[in-house]
Amino acid sequence: MREDVALAVIDLARAGRFADIEALFTPPLRAAVSADTLRTAWAAETARIGADWTVGTPVTEPAGPGRERVSVPVTGDRDGHTVIVTVDGNGRLHGLRIAPPVAAAWRPPRYARPSRFTEHEVTVGSGPHAVAGTVSLPRRRGRAPGVVLLGGGGPFDRDGSVGADKPLKDIAWGLASRGIAVLRMDKVAHSHPGFTMVEEYLPSGLAALDLLRRRPTVDAGRIHLLGHSGGGRAAPRVAAADGAVAGLVILAGDAAPLPRAAVRAARHLAARQPGPDADAAVDAILRQAALADSPGLSASTPAADLPFGWPASYWLDLRGYDQVATAAAVGRPMLVLQGGRDYQVTVADDLARWRAGLGARPDVTVRVYDDVDHFFFREGGRHVDRAVIAGIAGWIRPRWYGSGRRRRS
Repeated sequence: MREDVALAVIDLARAGRFADIEALFTPPLRAAVSADTLRTAWAAETARIGADWTVGTPVTEPAGPGRERVSVPVTGDRDGHTVIVTVDGNGRLHGLRIAPPVAAAWRPPRYARPSRFTEHEVTVGSGPHAVAGTVSLPRRRGRAPGVVLLGGGGPFDRDGSVGADKPLKDIAWGLASRGIAVLRMDKVAHSHPGFTMVEEYLPSGLAALDLLRRRPTVDAGRIHLLGHSGGGRAAPRVAAADGAVAGLVILAGDAAPLPRAAVRAARHLAARQPGPDADAAVDAILRQAALADSPGLSASTPAADLPFGWPASYWLDLRGYDQVATAAAVGRPMLVLQGGRDYQVTVADDLARWRAGLGARPDVTVRVYDDVDHFFFREGGRHVDRAVIAGIAGWIRPRWYGSGRRRRS
């Protein structure tokens, strides 16, 4: 029966009947996810994995008293994903998410040299903000410069996994192969109504900087922050709170207002796979973005009515934060990288704001890689482009002498 519920959810989604799916939710799930949120997420996934779907055999496992977790693989003509639902004995949904394909396997990029570094599991932070992480340490004499990675907005794992792709792991292994210590960590989830970007990034980011500085083979005076996407937005805030980072690397860091960017991305996806479902998804994100931007937004606004299902506290906090101005005030050297094929964060909108606020500074380097996307993959590629890895490593390492003293300009 519970497998039938999972398969029915997929059929309803394919038919565009998201209100019928929402009707199966238990009250806690309904408070966090709406039919509009489902429609938007499903349209994005449909555009990503392509058409000609094949629905695989459901796999069921226990998920607590009276509940089972059912995972259903779905494969399109471009990619696949796994629809995972948690169902009780009455057929009510306690959880619904889209995960990478079950059989996904990451393979190291050719530029990675695992023999050149070691990896160690660590716990970053303590208490409710503690997260699991991995430190990649070069096998080299002397103390290495270091980088703390900040992943994109939302509950990404330490590798930034999207299906079988792991862009943050690509970066960590690529930089560690080039003599740079890297710490990457899982993200905290948007777990309560008062959640903000500060909670998402600040405690774990500061704890990660402290942890890496205490490694005896890492030069404590040469620790950098590297943020991708939402992590690029947050990196200046973490740097300002820390006060001692050596520099910032911003990869596809969004600078345009996030509600507007969400609409822009939804329209792009709708243009790739037009139809009634795509139009409805754009209408849904337009409503959600308008509410996130409206003067009437308050702490009591339901998260299910807002983009990505993120709580009102998150959107209210973003209103008072200017990432470009914060980066300028931090006054650290910066490397800002952007993909020319990126539709989520764009050259015309987001990068233009970074350039306007920072471009005149001699310690700020801005580079556009015309042929890469939001994850810095070339078309058809499955890894962060080699030139991007070389560019980051080349910016970090030549700025320092082997003794750890800053090179004079």
